[in-house]
Amino acid sequence: MPAHVARLGRPVERSRLARPAVEVAPELLGTVLVAGDRAGRIVEVEAYMGEADPGSHAFRGPTARTATMFGPPGHLYVYFTYGMHWCANVVCGDDGVASAALIRALEPLRGVEAMREARPAARRDRDLCNGPAKLCQALGLDGRHDGTDVVRGTDDVWLLEDGWTSDAAPVVSTRIGLTNGADLPWRWHVDGSAHVSRPSGRGGIVVG
Repeated sequence: MPAHVARLGRPVERSRLARPAVEVAPELLGTVLVAGDRAGRIVEVEAYMGEADPGSHAFRGPTARTATMFGPPGHLYVYFTYGMHWCANVVCGDDGVASAALIRALEPLRGVEAMREARPAARRDRDLCNGPAKLCQALGLDGRHDGTDVVRGTDDVWLLEDGWTSDAAPVVSTRIGLTNGADLPWRWHVDGSAHVSRPSGRGGIVVG
């Protein structure tokens, strides 16, 4: 592991991710996503449960687009939406069973100046990564990173844990921007964080 990564934490164990996304997603809060010289702490996530979830891309089975989501845990499923945005998910569960946790928001930790350059429209630093498309833009994540192994750090993209804990339980709400599966309480965010996309589960873009 490169020294600049080791200073931020240790890789999340793959076995920790080899469970359904509804179990893994809330545990990802507080972990650190690293992309090269930029990093942020995950403060908001959503779970998507594949063929058992009408809100998931994988609801109707495997496609060329969703192949990574059906793969082994610990990889990124990165997809394009609205013809302009990339969104990144951590693949969870067993190999062959689609399950993923969408990373919805980060608290910037390192490389903030590079994030500002990548997101010139952000008026405040709290706006750099407060949405799934925003954080991908801020970290430089796109379709090239679909399938990236964040446990082994391929493409210098890592998912780390550094012992961070919150004094409060995660806030639970419904997922944002869905029509199907909109009633499922599968969104979690760090209580009191100024970096979440929005404080409740209402409105927003389709991101699942």
